[in-house]
Order: sequence, then C-alpha cells, then structure tokens
Amino acid sequence: MPETLREMFSYGFMLRALLCGTLVALCLALLGVSLVLKRYSMIGDGLSHVGFGAVSVGLVLGIAPLAVAVPVVMLAAFLLLRISSSSSINGDAAIALISSSALAAGLIVTSLSSGMNADVNGYLFGSILAMSSSDVALSAALSAVVLFLYLFCYHRIFAITFDEAFGRATGVRVGFYNTLLAMLTAVTVVVGMRMMGALLISSLVIFPALTAMRVFRSFRGVVLCSAGAAVCCFAAGLVLSYLYSLPAGASVVMVNLAAFAAFSAAGAAFHRTC
Repeated sequence: MPETLREMFSYGFMLRALLCGTLVALCLALLGVSLVLKRYSMIGDGLSHVGFGAVSVGLVLGIAPLAVAVPVVMLAAFLLLRISSSSSINGDAAIALISSSALAAGLIVTSLSSGMNADVNGYLFGSILAMSSSDVALSAALSAVVLFLYLFCYHRIFAITFDEAFGRATGVRVGFYNTLLAMLTAVTVVVGMRMMGALLISSLVIFPALTAMRVFRSFRGVVLCSAGAAVCCFAAGLVLSYLYSLPAGASVVMVNLAAFAAFSAAGAAFHRTC
C-alpha cells in the first residue's frame, strides 16, 4: 500500500487534484453546515447547474470558462436570495426554477455548437486529469479567501444560522451575511466543478454536515467534524479512484455515503447508551 501511494502521488495531476480537492471540500463542508441548518442545502446543486450553463457559453464563445462562470453564479446566488425572501416563491422552488433553466440553456448552447466534447464532459462529470497548475493556483487563492472570511465572520454566521430575528435585534446585518454565505458558496462550487462535476459537487455541501450531525450536537463540534470528514473522505475517494480506475467524483461521493452510514450507526449507539 505505501508503495502504491508513493506511485500515485508521483504523478503531478494527482497532487494537483488532492490539493485542489481538499481545499474545495474543506470550504464546502464549513459552508454546508449553515446551509443545511437553514434548509438551503440544495443551493449547491442549483448553483452548479447555473455554473454548467455559464461554462457552456464560455466554451462556445472561446472565453475562459471560470471567468464567465464565477460572476454568473454569484449573480444567481444573489437572485436566489432575493426571490426566496421577497416573493411567494420559497427557497427550494427558486433553486429548482433557476437551476433547471440554466442547465437547459447550457445543454441547448452545447448542442448548437460542437456538442458534448471533452471540455463540456469534464465540467459536467468532473475530470481530475484536466486540473492544470493555473487551476490549482486559482483554487488555492479563492479557497484561502473563503476560509478567511468564514473564520472572520464565524460568530455572525452562527447568529444568522440559528435565529435571524435575534441576530437582527443584536445588530447583526442579517441580509449582508446571508448574501456573503451565498457568494462564498457560489465561488467554491464553481471552483470544485472542474474536478467533481456539476452533477456531484453538491454532495460536498450536504454529506459532511449531515455526517457530523449524526454524532455531534454543538455547532462548533459539527463544524469541526464536518471539516475533518470532508477532507478525509475526499482523500480516501481519490485513492480508491486511482486504485480501481473509478471516476474521482463518484468515488468521493460513495466514500461520503459510507462515512454517513458509519456515523449514523455510531451516533445511534452512542445516544442509546447515554
């Protein structure tokens, strides 16, 4: 096994995938705790579909896909908040409305141009082989910004997660921090699409938070466990994908599913004993 791991990480693309994927998984795990508790967990899925539509347009126009996707997905995140908070359309319906429209637009643009080529498939299903040094540098820079802002605003994010009315009464700008949470999620989802794919990136938002909640009850405990589980599951999924020639994104999701099942069993046994 050690020999296999040394061989695996002798390849540059595997090192790039590990570094980039670990950062993205960590960021989405931290953000996912608040999103799950606020019943907004499917925003990752919706934004990834919007990202795929934007990437498709960028590829057709010959523009760097991320340069198109980042601002478009951030705008979509802002619109999702506005629609769900100021109209009769609730959050889940707003996500379904925008995401399905964006995905349909992306598929139409793709079919009218060159069809489902390797670049489009890479963003739809993920491809660790497509990770370049510039992708890693961009991912590291954006992930560092996301982590810094999350840690800096931790107490305010905690306040808006559990009781927006109380947070507003204590002077927290609830609208601003809800928008910040959505924007950070949008940026991280776009960065992670390159490797996990638009169809699977939302799993990194949902699984770690739900896994941690099977055992822990405090917000800090859930956040720390979610972060650790996300990083470990991503690394394990990447190793399995190399050993058995499996798609990396799908392997990471299945490892997360196994972790969720194990934590559920452990949590049930622990709470029954207590």
